[in-house]
Amino acid sequence: MMPVYFLDAGTTWSKILKVENGKKEYSVIKTSDLKNLNLDFEIITGHSINKIKGKYENEVVALSYGVDRNELQNETVLDLGSRDAKRIKFKNSKFQDMDWNTNCASATGATVEMLLKFYNLDIKELKPTKEKYPVTCGIFGLEKIMDDISNGVDTSYAVSKFISGIAFNAYNFTKCPNKIYLSGGFCENHCFVESLKFYTEVILLGRFVLVDGLYNIYKNNMNNC
Repeated sequence: MMPVYFLDAGTTWSKILKVENGKKEYSVIKTSDLKNLNLDFEIITGHSINKIKGKYENEVVALSYGVDRNELQNETVLDLGSRDAKRIKFKNSKFQDMDWNTNCASATGATVEMLLKFYNLDIKELKPTKEKYPVTCGIFGLEKIMDDISNGVDTSYAVSKFISGIAFNAYNFTKCPNKIYLSGGFCENHCFVESLKFYTEVILLGRFVLVDGLYNIYKNNMNNC
């Protein structure tokens, strides 16, 4: 049986799921390298799907299909990426509410990556802090960071305060639940995860939830044929 491929094409990083004979294989590549792949994708989602062949599915729909609704009967799922935030809420295992923020949350992940590169910092060395910048957008956050650093604040601490601000925004965006199931690349950002835990319990789902959702949609379509 030929392998089937599914793609979540993010702004910076793309997640790929290969399914062959029922076996799943996940991979992450830079989105800029997608053009070098000679793959036919069954279903695709994400921001960077220009010139990528495949049936398109909405990101929120993919997110909702990528989690176990029986397990998350009355829970909130947050997917936080490079340039947006998506949340879904289940009630009695049914889809109840959603929101998709492409303004206040825009460029969050990309901005963090840029800061780490600019200041030559390792994300693993950043320590979470309750002190935070009121970052409602990446540009204002950068201004706060540069002002503090110019006034002698430690660079790592300033970036940690920016990440703490993102965590606080994420908590409010999800309507302040007692528990958040986190999806996306921020699952691997220890500073962000621990900062979010100042406000709520955090369960990590990893960064492949959307491609799992695409596969589940594919299976449902096949079963209905």
